[in-house]
Amino acid sequence: MLPVPYRVVARTVETDDSATLRLEPIGARVPHPNAGQFCMLYARGIGEVAISISDAWNGTLVHTIRDVGAVSRALSGAPPGAVLGVRGPFGTDWGLDSAVGHDVVIVAGGLGLAPLRPVVLGALHRRAEYRRVTLVAGARSPGEFLFRAQLAEWAARADIDVELTVDRPGAGWDGPVGFVTEPLGRLDVEPSTTIAFVCGPEPMMRFSANVLLDKGLAPDRIRLSLERNMQCGIGVCGHCQLGPLLVCRDGPVVDYVTAEPLLSAREL
Repeated sequence: MLPVPYRVVARTVETDDSATLRLEPIGARVPHPNAGQFCMLYARGIGEVAISISDAWNGTLVHTIRDVGAVSRALSGAPPGAVLGVRGPFGTDWGLDSAVGHDVVIVAGGLGLAPLRPVVLGALHRRAEYRRVTLVAGARSPGEFLFRAQLAEWAARADIDVELTVDRPGAGWDGPVGFVTEPLGRLDVEPSTTIAFVCGPEPMMRFSANVLLDKGLAPDRIRLSLERNMQCGIGVCGHCQLGPLLVCRDGPVVDYVTAEPLLSAREL
């Protein structure tokens, strides 16, 4: 429960309200995370918030943060040299190893690309162990895409199919316009050999899962990352309760067998 000090060694502006921080331990380090887990980041004197891990290596942590409140504003604006507190990693992971030998479909909406980035990086790092790898990513406008330079690098590769779409086109955009469900609906999928990883706003995840179900995927082959108000990270405080789940402990990654009845309940 005690945060470990990490120093911001790099800050990259992603969008008007999002930035990526690269953190390195000052002394002790947290355990190496699995793809899909999150950490609790602490801004001294302001507060603590759960942030997904968008990359990690050799003790370095990478977090992509959107400014949506006092704590996230302090974190996303932290300059190189600033010291933050880190607890974690917490929660369930994407289980990328269980997708070895399968087609991998990655569906990201907006900031949902951040927790899915380690899935893409992991699949490309061990590319020979997976069959077809497809990334479908959407944003409100071209300027709202995270990791734009890296997306361009991935799109130029022959070993991953990248489909990008926007809700509203901007100057210079000549790509598809529409929700991620549209390119996802056109995707040729072999249900028995495909595992899907989905993250974004809850309606987008629900609609994307329904497209995949219509293509014959079993709900236990569709994995989603849930988001709730996680404050302790260890399933004690109860703030992140979602039906029978404590998302910080039982999630954030769950299969659609678990997620479907929760996402379809209006009061939840």
